[in-house]
Amino acid sequence: MTSFRELHDGRFVMPNAWDAGSAVILAAAGFPAIATTSAGIAFSLAKGDHTLPDGAPAVSREQMFDRIRAITAAVDVPVNGDLEDGYGAAPERVAETITLAREAGLAGGNIEDYDGRELYDVQLAIDRITAAREAAGPDFVLTARTDGQLLRTPPPLADSIDRANRFHAAGADCVYVPGMNDLDTIHTLVRELDAPLNVVLGLGQSTLTVADLQSAGVTRISLGGSIARAALAFVRRSAEELATQGTITFAADQIPQAELNTLFARPPKRA
Repeated sequence: MTSFRELHDGRFVMPNAWDAGSAVILAAAGFPAIATTSAGIAFSLAKGDHTLPDGAPAVSREQMFDRIRAITAAVDVPVNGDLEDGYGAAPERVAETITLAREAGLAGGNIEDYDGRELYDVQLAIDRITAAREAAGPDFVLTARTDGQLLRTPPPLADSIDRANRFHAAGADCVYVPGMNDLDTIHTLVRELDAPLNVVLGLGQSTLTVADLQSAGVTRISLGGSIARAALAFVRRSAEELATQGTITFAADQIPQAELNTLFARPPKRA
């Protein structure tokens, strides 16, 4: 099997799972790696993800890792973890999270420079990536994510590029600048960044395709919470149809039980 690190020498798509069942289905589709989605996991627990209203429940690190361990145990492809901001501002806390990620069977993980309200000071953000790299060891693929372009008032793109390049110099193997949905900007990122680039497909109303992004030179394409949100939309449409019309036309789209039983009966292969 191609290692997760080796995948970053080429181009690949990495969709995001939120539980063991969705992970098995995604892996069975033939993707060489999958990722977790903090949003999808949060929503499956009836909790919110990021920019939470005051007092809203958030997913703890312990809850997140319970789900991550279930996902890595269910599949035999590399799994990249959505590790949010490392679950704390201090570099030592981030290093601890990376150690937990390795112990949970993750092949890589993302660390954000955003605490849910504002970006971390750039030097602190660099120190956090340095600590993560030291904890990661040689095989774990560390991705540094800078969230400035998702802010209500984003900084100039050059600032996000500078942060991403500093994070790469501090030890990140891959960089991630979410919020970019136009091809011209993505071409700029590919040209200006010193590391392999992850782009999330499916945010907002973007019509970009895998072919568009790979032609632009994007190394890794993820989906974030898009599939999880689409699945929940299907649940809501099904419930509304049943409640208002009394019909179940949605049942025509279900996977047959025998097929799921067969799929989930296969133990994951281990190297």
